[in-house]
Amino acid sequence: MPRQSLPHHWLITHFCTFILFALAVITSSGLTPAEEVGPTWPQWRGGSQNGVADGSEYPKEWSEQKGIAWKQELGGLGGSTPVIDESTAYLTAGINGKNTLLSIDVDSGNVNWKVALGEDAGNKHRKGSGSNPSAVIDGDLVYAYFRSGDLACVDKSGDIVWQKNLQKEFGADTLWWDLGSSPTLTRNAVVVAVMQSGPSPSYLLALEKTSGDQLWKTDRELGAPKEAAQSYATPLAVKVNGDDAIAVMGADHLTLHWAKDGKELGRLGGFNPSDDNFFRSISSPVAEGHIIVCPYARGGTITAIDMDALANRKGKDAIIWHRDDLGSDVPTPAAKDGRVYVVGDKANGLVSCLDIKSGETIWNVQLPKSRSGFSSSPLVAGNHLYVTQENATTHVIGPLDAEQPAVVATNRLDDDQPFTVASPVPVGQSLLIRSRNYLHRIAAN
Repeated sequence: MPRQSLPHHWLITHFCTFILFALAVITSSGLTPAEEVGPTWPQWRGGSQNGVADGSEYPKEWSEQKGIAWKQELGGLGGSTPVIDESTAYLTAGINGKNTLLSIDVDSGNVNWKVALGEDAGNKHRKGSGSNPSAVIDGDLVYAYFRSGDLACVDKSGDIVWQKNLQKEFGADTLWWDLGSSPTLTRNAVVVAVMQSGPSPSYLLALEKTSGDQLWKTDRELGAPKEAAQSYATPLAVKVNGDDAIAVMGADHLTLHWAKDGKELGRLGGFNPSDDNFFRSISSPVAEGHIIVCPYARGGTITAIDMDALANRKGKDAIIWHRDDLGSDVPTPAAKDGRVYVVGDKANGLVSCLDIKSGETIWNVQLPKSRSGFSSSPLVAGNHLYVTQENATTHVIGPLDAEQPAVVATNRLDDDQPFTVASPVPVGQSLLIRSRNYLHRIAAN
């Protein structure tokens, strides 16, 4: 018996009803539909590398009982902050002894795919893992880097485009602790900084994005003593006198390099005048315009430098301001509209807002006293600052345009075992927070 055809208008009516129902479900959960999720968060500190989210409204209060759209167990440990492309998040973890890149649907929390990229070689430090560096996204390609030295390019279907091991090619990693430096991108290259104590040299490496072929390699041997020669900071893609450059902080120095060939165009030392053996870098610098702000000395100092002046051989005269009464050891500052937000992890949660041009304090906010430290970097989202502790508690400070902002909410998650080290990131008008074992999507109530 032949199948009867349904009337055309019946199909259209019911299809529209289905779409409206699906949108209602998404809206009631506080989620933004996938096609409206953007903008993307392509690397650890976002597209601007400043830790600043677009948009104006983000959730301010949540708990395990409210405000969580979904919660996905990751199945392995890692410290990498998620990166976002439209409706997909990418992050890394050590799963069953393998370096693993995961693709997760941000609407549902479901894992799209996992791909193994070498042997997990982490856990040298109790806060660390073999999967601390964040992935970076460029078009249809995702790049992931691991403590083992494995660097891979994967397409958005989970297929490996190219893969190589930097330690096998350029010498064993001699870092005392787990790798923390994430790759960064230039117009045609993925760039990795390896800053370590000998015998293997420190270097800056650029690989062509689509082939993985080496474009250039610049050694970075600066004579810093012992552990001070080591850095876990991430290089920044910046503009210097209008041209593409890379700024690298570590080994008691800030260096500037041309993005096209890696040649050094400026160098500033003097960050460790007492030659302390253990001034390793963890916090990365943050830049806005021609000014780069560099935390150093295990959270003891913070210095602002004019990159254009440094490239013009001004040396110490390129320093705009220097402070030795505050700083940040692990969290990287955020910067927006001429203000720098610094989480003083050595000061038990003193958050400071500084004028980027003068270094003067605009305001301070003291977070609630706690035995839990700070390893995540702050996020500026809307008119508030989000600061996550190692126990997966996130403090919301604002409004940022007030004369004296305050802590407006303190939000706890159940996964409070040590250590949450990934930073919160925006997706649509919601947030992703990676705790020790889970990835959470925090939606509007």
